[in-house]
Amino acid sequence: MNDLSGGPARPSLTAGLVGLIRRKPMTSADFEAAALFTLDAVANSLAGRNSEPGRVLMNWWHARGGSNTAPEPARLAFLMAALCHILETDDLHRESVVHPGCVVVPAAWALATARGASGRAFLQAVLQGFEATTRVGMAVGPAHYRIWHNTATCGPFGSAMAGASLLGLSDEAAVHALGNAGSQSAGLWQFLETGAMTKHLHAGHAAEAGVNAAELAAFGFTGPPQILEGEKGFFRAACPDADPDAVLRAPGAPWQLVRTSIKPWPSCRHTHPTIDAAVELRLQLTAEGLDTNAIEAIDISTYGAAIDVCDRPVVQSDYEAKFSLQHAAAAALLFPVVDFEAFGAAARQRCAPLAARARIEAANPWASAYPQNWGGRVRLRMADGRELVAERTDAKGDPEAPLSPNEMVEKAGMLLRHGGLANPTPFIDAVLGLAESATLPDLSLV
Repeated sequence: MNDLSGGPARPSLTAGLVGLIRRKPMTSADFEAAALFTLDAVANSLAGRNSEPGRVLMNWWHARGGSNTAPEPARLAFLMAALCHILETDDLHRESVVHPGCVVVPAAWALATARGASGRAFLQAVLQGFEATTRVGMAVGPAHYRIWHNTATCGPFGSAMAGASLLGLSDEAAVHALGNAGSQSAGLWQFLETGAMTKHLHAGHAAEAGVNAAELAAFGFTGPPQILEGEKGFFRAACPDADPDAVLRAPGAPWQLVRTSIKPWPSCRHTHPTIDAAVELRLQLTAEGLDTNAIEAIDISTYGAAIDVCDRPVVQSDYEAKFSLQHAAAAALLFPVVDFEAFGAAARQRCAPLAARARIEAANPWASAYPQNWGGRVRLRMADGRELVAERTDAKGDPEAPLSPNEMVEKAGMLLRHGGLANPTPFIDAVLGLAESATLPDLSLV
């Protein structure tokens, strides 16, 4: 292939990304990690049914005849992905600010189920999908995130890459799949103004778009190879401070899946350093025989993106509370467990007076460390004049402070029971054994 000047065409970033991913070796530890992240994502999908948006999605699914015939992979991927992103307990890759699991796992699961793929082939697709979406996400630049939801815009690259793996696409066809997936990148933060359900649609569309793009590529449908760096491509259109080199940087690094964080609490990941620090302070208050009435003010220091998304002094819904640093700090100081109920109506009413005492600022070292590290500080100014302080460089569940496999299994069990599985153990065991399984376990969303 030649360019318009008659010389050899410059390889596209997408082609480089496909090649990089397909050359990376996979170890047994990588497959074990992929199984744990799959468990987390699928548990989130099943638990997401037990929510107001989840019930809306399931009503829509049934109204369209979802239980009458085997669903098309792209449509099932949409449902699973949208459900996965509801409860704010799905994974998060810090450097890309992408939730890869809620897009990649549903896309891979739907295709693998439809094609009777082995568990090992499925896990390979998951690893490759995580790699694609996070590498694109690391390149978009911080300005993109102020307007665009990275999971929505970068997610289609991951679902398409997972699809390319399961469909056995050639490198050229995989590039076409990613090109057409990227051309469907979309997803704006405007929904935060009203707490609309749009965020769940973002994950659903990202999974569905990638599956469709991969399946079309299998039939020879072409896509733009320079979708990322082209003059009318993704970076030029939506990423004013893009870092294109990040797409292919450090090809020998570990799989990005193992650099992804798992959430221990059901709220926006930006609130987690604050929750983690506030939990420490609650334990200190308890040890001293004090309660929150002794707190005159709460000073929260963090990074700019956390404030952009989660500065919400007054909250009117569960969803708004999950995107409020003020409520998150109050909940962690008031309640022994930060769970789903900590963001409900009764909890919001109880937390409101304490949340009103919280002040937020962007400050170093946390501001300059973002997005490589998501940290922060909580300072309590006490009525007796003392100050109690707790800081976090990283949050619980980050690669530097990971949940143990047992903690991840416990979290999955909680989510699966929340989703209606009285005995989740057999399903958990089946997912964790995927690397040696000929097929995927049965998953009924209906």
